[in-house]
Amino acid sequence: MSTFRALGVEGIPEVAAGDDLAELLLAGSVDGLPVAEGLRDGDILLVTSKIVSKAEGRIVLADDREAAIDAETVRVVARRGRTRIVENRQGLVMAAAGVDASNTPSGTVLLLPEDPDASARGLRKRLRELTGARIAVLVTDTFGRPWRNGLTDVAIGAAGLDVLEDHRGRTDSHGNELALTVTAVADELAAAADLVKGKATGRPVAVVRGLGHLVTEEDGPGVRPLIRNAAEDMFRLGTSEAIREAVTGRRTVRRFTDEPVDGGAVRRAVAAAVTAPAPHHTTPWRFVLLEDPDTRLRLLDAMLAAWNRDLSALDGWSAERIATRVRRGDVLRDAPYLVVPCLVTEGAHDYPDAARAAAEREMFVVAMGAAVQNLLVTLAGEGLGTAWVSSTMFCRDTVREVLALPAGWDPMGAVAVGRPADVPPPRPERGAETFIAVR
Repeated sequence: MSTFRALGVEGIPEVAAGDDLAELLLAGSVDGLPVAEGLRDGDILLVTSKIVSKAEGRIVLADDREAAIDAETVRVVARRGRTRIVENRQGLVMAAAGVDASNTPSGTVLLLPEDPDASARGLRKRLRELTGARIAVLVTDTFGRPWRNGLTDVAIGAAGLDVLEDHRGRTDSHGNELALTVTAVADELAAAADLVKGKATGRPVAVVRGLGHLVTEEDGPGVRPLIRNAAEDMFRLGTSEAIREAVTGRRTVRRFTDEPVDGGAVRRAVAAAVTAPAPHHTTPWRFVLLEDPDTRLRLLDAMLAAWNRDLSALDGWSAERIATRVRRGDVLRDAPYLVVPCLVTEGAHDYPDAARAAAEREMFVVAMGAAVQNLLVTLAGEGLGTAWVSSTMFCRDTVREVLALPAGWDPMGAVAVGRPADVPPPRPERGAETFIAVR
């Protein structure tokens, strides 16, 4: 039966900037022996990042911890009051960018090592020189975890160890092939070692023994394989941050790929759309999903004929001007999926005067706009691009006829949906002050 031991390293003195950390470790003992004698080939040394940072001089004066966090932050993932989960300059997503105000003199904060992988490689090399032992080194830090309460140690730097073990292609005890299982070995080791290190025992180093088969001759790629890139991270933002990103990142798309659109994603977006506010406790939205290619083509052809007919009747409109205007509808023809939002004003109040009647309709139109905005933002969150164009509003009777819609359904444009064919150029940040009047 496979077994391993986790051993705390005792007697390590206080670490200061410029110290040779490997030399200090030799002052300690492991398994009752001085480290120089106690380290064995195949041991895995786990070192708390705090003492690595201290040795590397990563202590900075900072009366304002928040300013230090700002300086170490690349991207805010989530914020709740003063608590921030961020991506730091090492590429790690964690609370407060790893800036720590504990176990450091008052008025200072401790930053993570500049390059934890390099720190692990350097310590491994130096200990090999001093002891002759072929070991692996992990630099660890304390993390919170999505979905679960409580903290645990994880690896933030590694040398001499494959941090992931890929089980895909293997079979389980029942003969089932494993298709998804990749184990975070380095994090499992960090958590196990933390049981004998502890947060307040003055024991910042541990040795895991009995898993020598995990130790590699080369230093390896470090912890980089453990860090999921943003494109693959389904939880790369907190809820409110994801909504804000979807809102600010939503752009009108004019060119789409031919990749099919998942109708389920559109239905989820409609479910979000119909949570919009509406007057008089009504539900004035209907969404026609054009999933049948023949129906969509018949609608677009009929709309094109109506546009040409109506524009040709206008005085002063040349054939060229009409063709230019009609081409604006090409985005609908080229998109793989169309949605026609319709306004239904059932429940509207009747007013005898035109002004009040117009205001009543405007209330419903505003509700329609809110619903469509919910739709567009939710589709953006699904990774889909959209273009909301006014086309159907100029030939409502034609749209109702082709789609066999009730007379009370009022088409309010059309939304083209698909995967964007181009990456949109950066949009300058638009501050709120220009659009605010305070009285």
